[in-house]
Amino acid sequence: MAEILFYLFSAVAVGAVTAMILSRNPAYSALYLVLAFAALGGLFGLLGAPFAAVVQIIIYAGAIMVLFLFVLMTIDVKAKIPPERKKRTILAASALALLLLAEIVLAVKAMPSIPAGPGASIPAAAIGRILFEKYLYPFEITSLLIMAALVGAVVLVKSKDDA
Repeated sequence: MAEILFYLFSAVAVGAVTAMILSRNPAYSALYLVLAFAALGGLFGLLGAPFAAVVQIIIYAGAIMVLFLFVLMTIDVKAKIPPERKKRTILAASALALLLLAEIVLAVKAMPSIPAGPGASIPAAAIGRILFEKYLYPFEITSLLIMAALVGAVVLVKSKDDA
């Protein structure tokens, strides 16, 4: 039964992300992302991580998506964005993604070695402890950068007539 649920949640997650990427309507893309987050929550539940499953659904599918939908409602999504603004936005988003990836790699490298093998996993408590103790300031700076990027995206998309 667990195997069938795994394949079902996996198919829903992959299908929702594919539909999100292919969708032309930003509101539909956000709703497909909610579906993908919910499917990932189901996968976490199957892995025996109920806290991660609940956090995935409540925080990501709930709170973060409400924020995304709020931003989508405040901007004119039909307005054409100049190509130079698109390039700057993509460059800034790529830099943020690389920064976050570097933080996660540093946190995992700083963890004590865990024996590899089937069924071996990295405890979430160890990653959290390292992120919130050793890498607290970079973690908080990243959250501020993400918030600044969100505000910057709204500013870049707004037209001069809206001001």
